[in-house]
Amino acid sequence: MNRLKSSVAALALTAATLSLGACATEKYVNEHVAVVDQKAQATQGQVDQQGQALQQHDSRLAQLDQATKEAMQRADAANTAAQGKFTYTPVLTDDSIKFTNQSAKLTAEAQTRLMDLVSKLKSDNKNVYVEIQGHTDAREPRAVGQKRADAVRQFMNQQGVALNRMAVIDYGKEAPVADNKTAAGRAQNRCVVLVVLS
Repeated sequence: MNRLKSSVAALALTAATLSLGACATEKYVNEHVAVVDQKAQATQGQVDQQGQALQQHDSRLAQLDQATKEAMQRADAANTAAQGKFTYTPVLTDDSIKFTNQSAKLTAEAQTRLMDLVSKLKSDNKNVYVEIQGHTDAREPRAVGQKRADAVRQFMNQQGVALNRMAVIDYGKEAPVADNKTAAGRAQNRCVVLVVLS
């Protein structure tokens, strides 16, 4: 009988222990599941935010793409409208603006000649354009041609010719107007050539 009581007590104790263990295991699992669930929700929130950011980014790209297409259409339309309007032909070529060796300073004679041209440009109502070509002789540094052309453009602008009516091109020694083998030829090449286009 005592043995039976002991067995029943042992069984009851085992059942209670198992019951407590099951409760403890379930509580442990629930706690860890809750933590994992919180992390999953936080991650899902981040994913949702990233998705919204991507949608906004895609929307902005679509707007920019549309703006680019519209700008290209306007440029194409302007190009089409401009065709034929900017076909200039030379109406005057003057290579009489001479300089001393390695100098870009305008002489008094050069200024007088330029003033004659400026007067014509200011009184002429036509849409004319002046190409100012800088040249050097074969022995001068290339930069001198650019400086000469810039000096002419600046002088003409100071006399009232709009800058947008003039363009500067530096030819250096690449397009001589005379033979560089002689002193006289080199003197001819130290110049600015003015081409008036209409």
